[in-house]
Amino acid sequence: MPIADVVFTGGTVFSAGAAASVAADVAVLDGRIVAVGPTDDLRAWVGDATTVVDTSGRLVVAGFQDAHVHPIGAGVEMLQCDLTGATDAADCLRIIAEYAQANPDEPWIRGAGWSMEFFPGGTPMAADLDAVVADRPVLLSNRDHHGAWANSLALALAGVTAETPDPSDGRIERDAGGAPSGTLHEGAVALVETHAPDIDPELAYRGLLRAQEELLAQGVTGWQDAMVGEVLGLPDTLEVYLRAVADGTLTARVVAALWWERDRDTSQLDEMVRRRDEVAALGVPERLRADSIKIMVDGVAENFTAAMNTPYRDAHGHPTSNSGHTFLTPQALDAAVVGADAAGFQVHFHALGNRAVREALDALEALPARAADAPQRRHHLAHLQIVDEVDVARFAELGAAANLQALWACHEPQLDELALPFLDAELEARHYPFGELDRAGVLLGAGSDWPVSTADPLAAIHVAVNRVGPGSDAAPLGAAGQRLDLATALTAYTAGSAWLNGRDGSTGRIEPGCLADLVVLDRDPFTGPVTAIADTRVLSTWVDGALVYSAE
Repeated sequence: MPIADVVFTGGTVFSAGAAASVAADVAVLDGRIVAVGPTDDLRAWVGDATTVVDTSGRLVVAGFQDAHVHPIGAGVEMLQCDLTGATDAADCLRIIAEYAQANPDEPWIRGAGWSMEFFPGGTPMAADLDAVVADRPVLLSNRDHHGAWANSLALALAGVTAETPDPSDGRIERDAGGAPSGTLHEGAVALVETHAPDIDPELAYRGLLRAQEELLAQGVTGWQDAMVGEVLGLPDTLEVYLRAVADGTLTARVVAALWWERDRDTSQLDEMVRRRDEVAALGVPERLRADSIKIMVDGVAENFTAAMNTPYRDAHGHPTSNSGHTFLTPQALDAAVVGADAAGFQVHFHALGNRAVREALDALEALPARAADAPQRRHHLAHLQIVDEVDVARFAELGAAANLQALWACHEPQLDELALPFLDAELEARHYPFGELDRAGVLLGAGSDWPVSTADPLAAIHVAVNRVGPGSDAAPLGAAGQRLDLATALTAYTAGSAWLNGRDGSTGRIEPGCLADLVVLDRDPFTGPVTAIADTRVLSTWVDGALVYSAE
């Protein structure tokens, strides 16, 4: 009998399909799981050369897979002016001032992470930035990356004035006289961003490696990068991944979702096919594929660009003329989806408002019938802040998966102050209807949207189960029926996301034959109160049976 390379022994194991954890050991040989079972049954796998990992009191799970994340941008922002740790507006300004002082040679101050709830109406002012950095242009993305904060010099260099019209896909916040006040939404960010220096490819590469360190420390062994191309001021991020493959530095398993340029038609598919095939020719599908396309259907509710079926309300509760924004007409969306599907791509939709969700499902419904033995495209809709009841069942009918950003499904200031007051009151109950989707037989995957929010899967799983943020004393968001149980939430972040990523045959489960992408947690959350799930920590992360992160 062969001897295992690694044996995890003495603890519990959870794998998709189970209702809870079970006491079991796991043996690994040549990068794959070869046995799962009681300690006595696995003793013969242990030899002098075996690494024995004591998991007593701990839980072993399959490596988490993040089905919607932006690692390169997140990593770059960690290396720039990082505002994710700021506690209020004054703290943001302190961090910005300190960063500018510490980096006197940077021609522009770039970074991200400020929270909209820090500022009245979610819209900070250029004058506040001017007070701490007046000698250089400043452009800082907000936490959700659907808006940015610019100082007066940045606006002036870009020629953004009172006479500048709003772009078709965005909005400029203005003062009473019509002059830009400092906040730019959606496509309006590009008015300034195009004047900033390009991010250096070397910085982007360093950002990827820094992000990979962070994700592995969170137990994330694979992901789908939800925006791959020349986007958000980054160089071509597919080239960054290709360099990591060539250098042997890409440890995680990555699916690249190529960015659909909404101002172009389906002719861009030829280039996407070429890029997908270039990656496939490398012959490393277990590390990198580029067979998904990301289509952004709408914006976000906090700046009133999420596409809704009913108008937003004003501050007095009266209906406005604005029901949000879709970046493609229904006809253009249908054409994009039909073309992408015919070319063999998965479609990854950003669909946040209920009108956007419906239009994405309508586009999938327009697809021609496929033979029963044809490959699954595994199309999925991400975010799903509001889904009308009549559309829930359509997911399963159309074979569409739900890509959950579960951390958002709770009361927190940005939702409570900048979104809910401006939506029809009955829509609060329709927020993030995870329980309904699960009961309707919809396949659930999960992701973080990091750096929009933390990459920590356990924090997101905590919210999926409790509908309350970690450490919060707020009331749960929505009805109890929208909660998921712990096993379902863990399955979404492992086997569910593995399905979305086309890796369900080899990852996402702890079964003989699966790749040994594993995570050891410091406790078994099945044995404690669900209110303590977020207290769970990652002790070690393993890819192909090799240790890639250790907290000890």
